[in-house]
Amino acid sequence: MVASRIHLVRHGEVANPGKVLYGRLPGFGLSDRGKQMAARAADELGAQDRQITRILSSPLERAQESAQPISERYGVPIETKDGLIEAMSHLEGGQFQMDLSILAKPKAWRYLVNPMKPSWGEPFREVAARIRAEMDEAWESTESGDVAIVSHQLPIWMAHRFVAKKPLFHDPRARRCALSSITSFERAQGDWIEVGYVSPAQELIDAKRDTGAV
Repeated sequence: MVASRIHLVRHGEVANPGKVLYGRLPGFGLSDRGKQMAARAADELGAQDRQITRILSSPLERAQESAQPISERYGVPIETKDGLIEAMSHLEGGQFQMDLSILAKPKAWRYLVNPMKPSWGEPFREVAARIRAEMDEAWESTESGDVAIVSHQLPIWMAHRFVAKKPLFHDPRARRCALSSITSFERAQGDWIEVGYVSPAQELIDAKRDTGAV
């Protein structure tokens, strides 16, 4: 037997008053609003009447805290998986956002020479490969039920693009991966298919505060 469905859940809003691109830096947990968002993601899985039998999470604080409400709802422990971590970025720790405003910051210029790779951090193909490996392993090693996987915006977006057979290079401003959103997948005829996307915390999201993503 294998899993029934894989849900990629993005973490909630991070407490980040300095608007730092936090990447893999420790110490960036959820804000109070982020905790509300995480609870809504857990509620959404419950409302879909999905039977979550495993919960996997990135090791970073914001992901672990976002996985907690799902764990409490279903009585399932959180398994930490390093392959679900945020993408590495040479820009982490600075006050950068992955939009056109970064062009006004000379300290970032040397990392922007090849956006198709991207040159500022972990290559898209590597991010896509490790998130797919985690999805494959979770699917094959779960006897029944659904798996909730709590990760970060770029890994989840890479999963969407490789499943959709789209180029991995993209405009970061166009990512459809809101805070505490749920992107769901199944396998059919040996291949992954995306079966749903929902943003249960949409009304809580302040776009000006959604900073720090790689």
